[in-house]
Amino acid sequence: MVHVVVVGAGLGGLRTVECLRSEGFSGRISLVGDEAHEPYDRPPLSKQILAGTWPEERATLHRGELADLAVSLYLGRSAIGLDGGAIELDDGTRLHYDTLVVATGVRPRRLPGQPDHPELHVLRTLEDCRALRDSISRARSLLVVGAGFIGAEVAATARMAGREVTMLEALPVPFARVLGEQMGQLCARLQTDNGVSVRCGVRLMDFVDSDGGIAAQLADGTVVRADCGVVGVGTVVDGGWLSGLGVPTEGGLLCDATGLVEGTGNVYGVGDIAAWRHPTFGDRPRIEHWTSATEQAAVVAQHIAGAKITRLADAVPYFWSDQYGLTLQLIGRCDLATSVEVLHDPGVIKGTVAGYFADGALVAVLAFHAPRLLNRYRLLVANGASQQEVNSAAAELASR
Repeated sequence: MVHVVVVGAGLGGLRTVECLRSEGFSGRISLVGDEAHEPYDRPPLSKQILAGTWPEERATLHRGELADLAVSLYLGRSAIGLDGGAIELDDGTRLHYDTLVVATGVRPRRLPGQPDHPELHVLRTLEDCRALRDSISRARSLLVVGAGFIGAEVAATARMAGREVTMLEALPVPFARVLGEQMGQLCARLQTDNGVSVRCGVRLMDFVDSDGGIAAQLADGTVVRADCGVVGVGTVVDGGWLSGLGVPTEGGLLCDATGLVEGTGNVYGVGDIAAWRHPTFGDRPRIEHWTSATEQAAVVAQHIAGAKITRLADAVPYFWSDQYGLTLQLIGRCDLATSVEVLHDPGVIKGTVAGYFADGALVAVLAFHAPRLLNRYRLLVANGASQQEVNSAAAELASR
């Protein structure tokens, strides 16, 4: 009987298992996860679960019993090596596979010399969330290192709980590399308008002792103190256990447009660790978005099950972030853009919509709590509409 081993029991791994069964795959499936919990959703960790407004069980991904999927579970165990068509787990178990799906995600990047301090955290797992939530519950102040989406969401959660928050960002403008300076400044304003002290263009040199709290020493000699802190400075791929495949892993697994890892015939990559070849642009971005993992899982499952592939993954990537009661939504690939144009400017952050263009073609749209407008641009992004077509659509929408 064909045996599919899925390593990584997060969103991408679980959705692959679910889709395999829904596609009629009747072979053996094993699911390996390094956390002891049943698969859970990660986005609420920086918002509802961190705030304590959701019970942890609400983040459980599978609605029903995992046993109904006829899957062998190896939770609380890590894959440490791979050779001869078998995965070796840290408890000595060897799982032989016919097909392997790698959905192990990424881990938080740590700063050079970052200390192991009980009040200094990263945020990726449920355990990380519990520890950070406990610190924030006892704190009056929080230091956020890194103004990316994790840092921004944690800052928003802490401010809404009444904590003083200071945010440090090495770039001159938050999100400048991701969203461009103009929209990055708007994201910074969203923080400052809600009482966060945002300090950009600063270089953190070291963490120093601070009477039980934390203190960051900056390059200009100043020291920023807080009761607790979180470091959100990006992610790294941890693919060392895959060295037996004989393919590059440092920047993620290089996959074709069906998720098959190039250089292999029976290994697939799903989710944050996977760099799929984009069906339109031909490059291989590693897209760390929730919807990307679900779309990739569906394609991989259809391919493994021998079913007709009914959709493309990541044709129009989608991402969202919730901060201060507003939802920021992004569709498309703003990393490809050479120019940004504000399409709707109501004079406040809420309702602002920006278009991202590459050589005059629309490649992405960012909306600040404007879902109706964003949805109207989705097809234009998919079709690479011209700037003239986009401006005409913007004018029509503004007149309604």
